[in-house]
Amino acid sequence: MQESPTTWPKFRGATPRILLLTSQYFLIGELEAACKRLGVDHLLLDFGTREMDLDQFVAAMTEAFETFRPDFVLTVNHLGVDREGILAELLNRYNLPLASWFVDNPHLILGVYKHLLEPRAALFTWDLDTVGPLREMGFGHVFHLPLGADPSRLKPRRTEPVAAWRAPISFVGNSMLTKTLMRAQAANPSEALFRAGMEVAKAFASADAPLAGPFMTEHFPEVRAAYKAFNDPERELAFETFVTWQATLLYRLECVSRILPLRPLIVGDTGWQEFFSAHTGWRYHPELSYYDDLPDFYPASDINFNCTSRQMTGAVNQRVFDVPCCGGFLLTDRRHRIEDLFEPGSEIVCYATPEEIPALAERYLNDPAARKKVAEAARKRVLAEHTYDHRMRSIMETMRATFG
Repeated sequence: MQESPTTWPKFRGATPRILLLTSQYFLIGELEAACKRLGVDHLLLDFGTREMDLDQFVAAMTEAFETFRPDFVLTVNHLGVDREGILAELLNRYNLPLASWFVDNPHLILGVYKHLLEPRAALFTWDLDTVGPLREMGFGHVFHLPLGADPSRLKPRRTEPVAAWRAPISFVGNSMLTKTLMRAQAANPSEALFRAGMEVAKAFASADAPLAGPFMTEHFPEVRAAYKAFNDPERELAFETFVTWQATLLYRLECVSRILPLRPLIVGDTGWQEFFSAHTGWRYHPELSYYDDLPDFYPASDINFNCTSRQMTGAVNQRVFDVPCCGGFLLTDRRHRIEDLFEPGSEIVCYATPEEIPALAERYLNDPAARKKVAEAARKRVLAEHTYDHRMRSIMETMRATFG
């Protein structure tokens, strides 16, 4: 019997055929490179930021499905998935599973999508603390998948070190000032609700709670009721994100201020210049290119300092993998799940509270042998267990076991 264009057999090959879907070239580049190294047949469909009407979108997806015949579609943070549910309908028609890997808080993303539960979907999340809440939303297939590193890309590009990058301690990260203001503008709350959101953020910044929405439900029900009265998913999500980013801003300010006496080099947006304009001794550098600059930058610091976003409490961020991959030493905040990835003390050095930062930083600034030992052990662990080849294998194995 001749197959119809929508009924080809799935997961019959030694490795699956994967359609990589995105609207931003964010992490898909790493996954595409991993597919090439692993010998996996794949096709990248990048819609970019261009506007596309319904007919164009359906035609592009239909052509990709029927000519490439993938075993599943893979996206990151739901990028490339339309909010109206058209792709969900197409995936159902072609009996195609969707794998979506969330490397940011899924609850700050999914609230604006329709028909979420219709396609055969597996959600992968970098934060184990979000697995349970996603299942409670109705998703039947949710899996934990941490971030990783790409050693083939994270390698030095310069023959000579950049003198201006040399520092006893450095921090690379966003101040969150502009991001917070933009989310507040998108939420468009009343002045009273904006001020209430700022107060919630203060409490959330120091709370051991994974999500701003449930945190407000429990501790600030009147604020939760006020922004839910928007009756607009876009504005409601913007308000929760505003609270989350403001909490991150406050937390980062507290942590980074502890290293100011050590004459740090701070790399990021100009918000840092506003926050620390009254302080002397520290240096500012504009944002650096992820692949062109950071592999050379990280080894130029005795200590690379890290403080994680408040969008997660258990997961570790990209820097925890990237810095050791580049041969650098990292001092980071302790996350609930960090012990699942690295051995504290021998492969990773963590502070439990901001108060611990100065003493730990001084200790390792004065012990280059200890820094070298930890950095080498961390890099060995990254190469053995935490590359994007490892993550790609996990996705393929899970999708075959779930939908094959």
